Amino acid sequence: MKNMKITLNSIIGFSLVISLGMAKDILPNELSEESIECLECHKSDDVSLYQQWGNSKHYGANVGCYECHKAEEGDADAFEHNDYLISIIVSPNDCARCHEKEVDEFVNSHHSKAGQIMGSLDNVLAEVVEGNRGFITPGFPHGNSAAAVNGCWQCHGSQVKVLDDGTLDPATWPNSGIGRINPDGSAGSCSACHQRHEFSIAQARRPENCGKCHLGPDHPQKEIYDESKHGINFYSNVDKMNLESSKWVVGEDYTAAPTCATCHMSATPNQDISHNIGLRIKWNNRPIHSKLSHETDEKWGLASASIHADTRRENMEDVCAGCHNDNFTDNFFIQYEGLIDLYDQKFATPGEQLYNAALPLLRKDSEGNHIKFSDPIDFTWFELWHHEGRRARHGASMMAPDYTHWHGTYDLGKNFYSKFIPEIEEIIAHGLKSDDRKDVKAAKKLQKLLTTILNTENHQWFLGKMDPAEKARRKVAADEFKARYK
Repeated sequence: MKNMKITLNSIIGFSLVISLGMAKDILPNELSEESIECLECHKSDDVSLYQQWGNSKHYGANVGCYECHKAEEGDADAFEHNDYLISIIVSPNDCARCHEKEVDEFVNSHHSKAGQIMGSLDNVLAEVVEGNRGFITPGFPHGNSAAAVNGCWQCHGSQVKVLDDGTLDPATWPNSGIGRINPDGSAGSCSACHQRHEFSIAQARRPENCGKCHLGPDHPQKEIYDESKHGINFYSNVDKMNLESSKWVVGEDYTAAPTCATCHMSATPNQDISHNIGLRIKWNNRPIHSKLSHETDEKWGLASASIHADTRRENMEDVCAGCHNDNFTDNFFIQYEGLIDLYDQKFATPGEQLYNAALPLLRKDSEGNHIKFSDPIDFTWFELWHHEGRRARHGASMMAPDYTHWHGTYDLGKNFYSKFIPEIEEIIAHGLKSDDRKDVKAAKKLQKLLTTILNTENHQWFLGKMDPAEKARRKVAADEFKARYK
């Protein structure tokens, strides 16, 4: 291991308010007078909240309402409540009073940056294609899209707006999106994973905890995990997972299965817990083309850009070593990266080339710019890389064959050849008939590119030009199959 392998001299885990042993302040000997006064009302007015807190590590550490919700004069979201200055929102800055290390790791991770989606294609979909400006609130007098407010923002996080009367704008609150932009300027939401007010370590370690956001047609990590051997073993042996343990080291405290937390952040015999979930991931499979994770971090301006993707793979291999031998792990990565290469070479690279070449022939606005998602091919290409391409790569990364194949490469192949290529051909035909010489020129250029791509080794089967040797091998395999099952 390079850079990131840390000898684990002692692990406190998430227990005792996760890391209060490293807190700026010493643990209080008793509950503060302010919190006691808060509880006089809340224990009867908010019974479930009170009971959750009573089951929490915070309760055992004498950390109450006021310790988390107290505000300072001048805080944007501060308001006076029964002679105390408090804030509804508990931001990472507030949590850092005790959990300085965890917050520092979190705010320097991709999770805390999830709110920076403005201008992305996903954002255009939710605000324009799916939505309108009919959701009008005091903070958004010109309106907003209810699709974005109730969908995108609830995972990625909203920019919470404080109104003139001190209340929070209903378009932006309630919100526990992990990249929420808080009134105090901090980014992120600890409660996205540590649900208030119990903050259960067992709940945070379960795969369902990640399922609020990491699921669906474009990034179904939760469904992929459920299908994998890891998920099957977890649900079959959940009583052996020791989820409530303060020290929770894979290979020591549990061996039945890993969860999302195991692989991406929890302790191993050689690594400490980290709230930067990217330090064990070599490949970022979100974009059209998979990118090395340190390159993505550099683009986001994260300090972890200094940690090379190969080192992060070594970090993950260390997790795998809790259950698997080196040969198993090495061969898994060879299989996984083979799928990344297949996707990129056969679909992502030629698909992107064709789509970009088709753009001059697609619908334009009055200024001559392409109108996003105004042509069928916009949706087809978007789903090829954003849905099927991700599913194939994510499925392979977590050993879920059905998602890799039927939800991934099968859908890629089906839609590439039965939708994307015919749409390209239709665009060419329409462009060649145009009275605009620029359109004709663009159509001829696109036609030449399509002919070149379809005649490559990856696609020549589509033209009936499969290599004779390959065709012979396929016939032998087919004949053998028929002989076995006739």
